[in-house]
Amino acid sequence: MKIYRYPSANTLEELCRRPQIARETLFTDVRGIMEQVRQEGDAALIRLTERYDRAAIGSILYPEAEIAAAGALLSETIKSDIRMAAENIRRFHAAQESAEAEIETRPGVHCWREARPVEKVGLYIPGGSAPLFSSVLMLAIPARLAGCEEIVLCSPPRRDGTLDPLILWSAAECGVRKICRIGGVQAIAAMTFGTESVPAVYKIFGPGNQYVTAAKLLASMEGVAIDMPAGPSEVLIIADQNADPAFVAADLLSQAEHGPDSQVLLLSDDKDLPEKVLEQIRIQSADLPRADIVKESLKYAAIVILKDIEACMDFSNRYAPEHLILQTRNAGKLSKRVRNAGSVFIGPYTPESAGDYASGTNHTLPTSGFARSYSGVSLDAFRKWISFQNITESGLAGIAPSIERMAEAEGLQAHKNAVTLRLKHGARKK
Repeated sequence: MKIYRYPSANTLEELCRRPQIARETLFTDVRGIMEQVRQEGDAALIRLTERYDRAAIGSILYPEAEIAAAGALLSETIKSDIRMAAENIRRFHAAQESAEAEIETRPGVHCWREARPVEKVGLYIPGGSAPLFSSVLMLAIPARLAGCEEIVLCSPPRRDGTLDPLILWSAAECGVRKICRIGGVQAIAAMTFGTESVPAVYKIFGPGNQYVTAAKLLASMEGVAIDMPAGPSEVLIIADQNADPAFVAADLLSQAEHGPDSQVLLLSDDKDLPEKVLEQIRIQSADLPRADIVKESLKYAAIVILKDIEACMDFSNRYAPEHLILQTRNAGKLSKRVRNAGSVFIGPYTPESAGDYASGTNHTLPTSGFARSYSGVSLDAFRKWISFQNITESGLAGIAPSIERMAEAEGLQAHKNAVTLRLKHGARKK
């Protein structure tokens, strides 16, 4: 990890920038793949899966019998763990249910909103070097709670053409039955356009690499909504002299093992902390199974020493991290100053791992600075709110003169007439 001690404003600005593939090349490649799926459907999916995942798949939809059999391949312990995490996630998201009151904005003018589920949703579960079955829980549980009628799950297959039983069983446990063994850009394209096997959906959820993120952005241009532009995962830790270097190192390593493109930052006002944390990283990373990935990720990681914790928080709000960990004295008080972050972890016994798996909060969060304007996935992400209004005759009469004058001022005579005609009709009745 590179150490920056009291860096300049220009250096801090550079640290806020995430690495990106050249956009022109990225979007050109992604468009080409998506167009193949649009034109050729399942045939393109099978061909692209063999090319990019090195897997020959005879069918795209996973057979229900094999989904049902996945549980037999898992221990009862891990299934119990998943059920515990699922219950916590369900409780947290169920508590987000709310009913809005009807408002009478003027006498006889009644307005309100009602929630309706997004009818068809697609869940993208990354594969790669780790079976992210936890993402199944994070997406499928709120989708079911929201009442989505059709849920399609896509995940890249292993070399033998199968999906990890943890993904299959977790999906079945959450009530998802339509599971497709396709990943990457081609999966996003399939859920965008629909193929012989994969139904088109109205909204796509799930994290992914820059190619998947680009595909989701292009899907949104085709009229398919997306949860957020979620790219490679990232963590920013703010720690002071009260922080335990072993805890800090453990959290940095847990982020770094996601992948070589993970973003890892440590901010502190303690000039002696970097060496202590680096020593702990050396100790703890020695026996990690994914040590090579960690090593690659940490090449681009940084430790930044600033004048005080206030400066650390100012930088964090500019950076807008996906995960923000506060290991400082009075961390709870400091959390009130957070303006931009996907999810915040307060105090020494709140590791990012808890939110990734089992505390109950959602781990599908905005990255690449999008936490400045996006929220993480919630129950509302799977619903849309429809506004309603019901106006009585007297209620319309009360606001009619303003509507008529405003419509006339905009030059929209038909808008004015829609009100005037009703007023005249009411007068004739009397």
